[in-house]
Amino acid sequence: MYAVVAITKHGVDIARRLGEQLPGAHVYYTNKFAKGDEEEKGIRLFEGNVRLLLPSLFATYRGLILIISLGAVVRMIAPLLKDKKTDPAVVVIDDKGEHVISVLSGHLGGANELTRQVAHLLQAHPVITTASDVQKTIAVDLFGRSFGWVWESDEKLTPVSAAVVNEQHVAIVQESGERNWWNYNTPLPENIRLYSSIAAALAAKPDAALVVTHRLLSKDEEAILQNGVLYRPKVIVLGIGCNRGTSAEEIETVIIETLEELQFSLKSVKAVCTIDLKKDEEGLLEVARKYGWEFVYYTPEELNRIEIEQPSETVFRYTGAYGVSEPAAKLYSGAKQLALVKKKSGNVTISVALFKHEGE
Repeated sequence: MYAVVAITKHGVDIARRLGEQLPGAHVYYTNKFAKGDEEEKGIRLFEGNVRLLLPSLFATYRGLILIISLGAVVRMIAPLLKDKKTDPAVVVIDDKGEHVISVLSGHLGGANELTRQVAHLLQAHPVITTASDVQKTIAVDLFGRSFGWVWESDEKLTPVSAAVVNEQHVAIVQESGERNWWNYNTPLPENIRLYSSIAAALAAKPDAALVVTHRLLSKDEEAILQNGVLYRPKVIVLGIGCNRGTSAEEIETVIIETLEELQFSLKSVKAVCTIDLKKDEEGLLEVARKYGWEFVYYTPEELNRIEIEQPSETVFRYTGAYGVSEPAAKLYSGAKQLALVKKKSGNVTISVALFKHEGE
């Protein structure tokens, strides 16, 4: 949700336009320019200095669109700033609606994208000053974000970003995940080079690196992270069967131990898949909720259409399917071969697949 705030006569007109055109926008303006239809349109009026209103808006909305002079905005938001990972996007529009300026949280907060969107609606000029946008290169803090990729650590985001925009040698190694991450209609900048493996990248001695993999790195490979960012794409699919009433703790323990054995990252799990008999299995649901994983279930008929290596007559007698974890993982991932066909541990059976993307 966005808050659009105006304090001048012309600003109110712009704010009202945005309130009608921008999805999720709540309009606020000073009551001295009330037009009488505010309640009907859901517009919020305030009295007094806008400085008093900003702290609550700053804490409530994901983005603020302020039709106020840039200098005044900078002074008002300065005491409210905490961290670029949590501060809302702040966008400023001049009183004539000619320029839309990205002021705060351009990347992580989405201010740059919001600036472009608002400028398009107003037929105004977007003003964006972040170096990666201006140079049309990789925004390290946004790399893969639209696909759900997550960082292993944000410790090196700033120095690696500096290497990218200062045109130093930056290596990219991608072992898994979506391949269509380059969004510009120009070639990849010459300073950014793709390598087939971490070993090959290390041999080239880059100034910085971006590594995309679901694997846990070996001690030797970790050298790439001295000035590198490790991204975890969502590619691991867990097929799980369990006895009725199995606790979330047991299921979670089996998942963590299994991924450690495979040397896979928990952060790369995309989905948990099972049979429809387990769609209300509280332990499974609790684990999926805890980690924000997709929870998918299939009918016995759907599972039986998948060729599996270890069919079980016992499982068929109880469920109507010749397997649960193995075919469920294959069905969701589209993988012909599994990273782990099937492992039984206590009350839990687990299979592990890797989701394949185009180009892999």
